[in-house]
Amino acid sequence: MTDIRCVKLCKYFQQGDIVIKALDHVSLDIEAGSLICLSGPSGSGKTTLLNAIGGLDKLDSGEIHFGDQRVDQLGKGPMADLRLHHIGFVFQAYNLIPVLTARENVEFVMQVQGVSAKQRRGKSLAILKEVGLEGMENRYPAELSGGQQQRVAVARAIVSQPKLVLADEPTANLDSETATQLMDLLRELNEYHNVTFLIATHDARVMGYARRLIRMRDGKIIADELQAND
Repeated sequence: MTDIRCVKLCKYFQQGDIVIKALDHVSLDIEAGSLICLSGPSGSGKTTLLNAIGGLDKLDSGEIHFGDQRVDQLGKGPMADLRLHHIGFVFQAYNLIPVLTARENVEFVMQVQGVSAKQRRGKSLAILKEVGLEGMENRYPAELSGGQQQRVAVARAIVSQPKLVLADEPTANLDSETATQLMDLLRELNEYHNVTFLIATHDARVMGYARRLIRMRDGKIIADELQAND
């Protein structure tokens, strides 16, 4: 497992004459195997922080370390390789490929990784069963509910056993019961697979699942607290 360390991350955007400080000297240590929620209003920097850690946004300054490796200075190829093998993503909008079945969506990353067809099939069927979608492997996204689509997205994110999963508002499009079921699933996956989860959310129910809650505002961390949860 790999601990992640962020040191004085800065990311600025220009809007006319105004400079928006999306990240303003954010420092953060993420312990391997943890489940952390980022909370804060829109524009607080949650998504930008996820994108920076995932190598989707280039920083203006600061350092990001995965274990002993400094990753913020990696080129496009090495960074893409790091994402492919070590980071999973779960997005608010699911981002499933509509012309692929649930199983094929889960297999997609493994196919890019060069995993054999037999191994891909076995792993995808096993993880879809684990997330409660046994029997739905051959359905297309349009044939699945929103909650089922998000479960496919979660299966795709963790099937290759990444060190880190970044989830941006994963329950935003789900009703209360489905959101609770999804978070129960993420907590089980965190505990069973020991995968690190960093989740950006507005949802107070989601925050209740976190062992650590980080509150952001105006590109800064304003609170960082441990939580007792069942």
